[in-house]
Amino acid sequence: MLNTATKSEAPGTEQELTDGFHLVIDALKLNGINTIYNVPGIPITDLGRMAQAEGIRMISFRHEQNAGYAAGIAGYLTKKPGICLTVSAPGFLNGLTALAHATTNCYPMILISGSSEREIVDLQQGDYEEMDQLAIAKPLCKAAYRVLHAQDIGIGLARAIRAAVSGRPGGVYLDLPAKLFGQVMNADAGRKSLVKVIDAAPAQIPSPASIKRALDVLKSAKRPLIILGKGAAYAQADEEIKTFVEKSGVPFLPMSMAKGLLSDTHPQCAGAARSTVLKESDVVLLIGARLNWLLSHGKGKNWGETPKKFIQVDIEPREMDSNVEIVAPVVGDIGSVVSAFNQAIATGWTAPPAEWTKAIASKRDENVAKMAPKLMNNKSPMDYHGALGVLKNVIKDHPEAILVNEGANTLDLARGVIDMYRPRKRLDVGTWGVMGIGMGQAIAAALETGHPVLAVEGDSAFGFSGMEVETICRYNLPICIVIFNNDGIYRGTDVNSVNADPATTVFVKGARYDKMMEAFGGVGVNATSPDELKRAVNEAMASGKPTLINAVIDPAAGSESGRIGNLNPQSVLQKKK
Repeated sequence: MLNTATKSEAPGTEQELTDGFHLVIDALKLNGINTIYNVPGIPITDLGRMAQAEGIRMISFRHEQNAGYAAGIAGYLTKKPGICLTVSAPGFLNGLTALAHATTNCYPMILISGSSEREIVDLQQGDYEEMDQLAIAKPLCKAAYRVLHAQDIGIGLARAIRAAVSGRPGGVYLDLPAKLFGQVMNADAGRKSLVKVIDAAPAQIPSPASIKRALDVLKSAKRPLIILGKGAAYAQADEEIKTFVEKSGVPFLPMSMAKGLLSDTHPQCAGAARSTVLKESDVVLLIGARLNWLLSHGKGKNWGETPKKFIQVDIEPREMDSNVEIVAPVVGDIGSVVSAFNQAIATGWTAPPAEWTKAIASKRDENVAKMAPKLMNNKSPMDYHGALGVLKNVIKDHPEAILVNEGANTLDLARGVIDMYRPRKRLDVGTWGVMGIGMGQAIAAALETGHPVLAVEGDSAFGFSGMEVETICRYNLPICIVIFNNDGIYRGTDVNSVNADPATTVFVKGARYDKMMEAFGGVGVNATSPDELKRAVNEAMASGKPTLINAVIDPAAGSESGRIGNLNPQSVLQKKK
């Protein structure tokens, strides 16, 4: 129902009115938006209060970037645009990093920011938080719009929603100048101006020729491989994908956020034999995965000497041939494409050669056996493997829990160690490898799914969003944070031999992050051994209380830049004496 007020126009007459505040709220509610992630302030403070009064859940953060990361991952989990609401200029800029992150990762998200008045901004006359926000946002998102008149609010939001979720999803910016909120108009006209978006992300049906070409190439393979990306997880075509993988008999390699689409313990999963399958495969089918830096651009030593043919399934035609030749491009939404695959292989499909599948299984089992003793150690202080061995079992016992993971060594090692069993249960740094997503994603995951969250954080990564532990406590969310604290970035042993300042990569020795959580009423635990860590995490999962566990890791544990040290330039020159 449209929010209205009554105003007397003349003695004995009354007109039903509405305004920009109410129209924004009504437009959001009409389109099923029930949660907004925000930081209150000028000019959107009252908008947040009024939205909350009208039944929209307003989740207030301590920093806009974290609210933005929450909105982005909410979009990924729900396939509806996550909404981040910020103040103008600095607040907008804080949210912009998350908007660009959402666009890069193909998460549907809308950043709505209040802004200063156009007539002052355009003449650069020095308005409060003056900034041409629309111009700044445009290069960093999928689309950007500004609404100047109350009667256009419905259309503006409709365009933003459709842009965010249609085709390849992404981030959209919606600029709402401060004066817009106070604009008054006839309530009936306002009601008619609202737009309910219909079929915002219609199916993109692949051509029959592309389906046949792709399956012909796959059928010709001696050593085929399927790579599942987070786009496959986003599609929520879980049963279709599982059916295709199992019917085809082709080994699959899940990218990080696709882990759990099929269980990591599935007999066809090649996750523990990644190096082998990348190097030795001859035909690779990419489903919702891009040949970017995370897959070494489809070439180089990680792909070995064996000639490769690539098949790629993507909704964006321009993705094809972006790094290497795609011999069988299939353009369409993943659900429609995989459904067509399943129909085509229903009869007469031949499984891959047993020699190939057995070789992968053997390598996988060998690698798992090598890793097992490392995960069972009970050292104090802990090393990464001992701590991760505990968390691996926690997720096994709680497959419904969502794992949020960021860091350098903490991310790289956890990705390989902790098995996932269900779709969209692993959330991490995504395509950019950006730090700071942890608390925002954990909060949104808990709110959007109602499931417990285990956030496994490097101590450096946690620092980007750590103040949001107050937000977690304020909303009493079932989030258990485990900080791998080795006193520094990568490790805590670097020394500055020039002066008394700490080395650039080391933190305060023996820091007690658990005390931060206690300060806001949550549960804080200091764990110095795997046994202590196990007890603390199990108690947190059982209680559902906001918990932060300071997991003390040997400062010497860890490697420079984790597993991507090759990306960190090194000087070949020696300093002159």
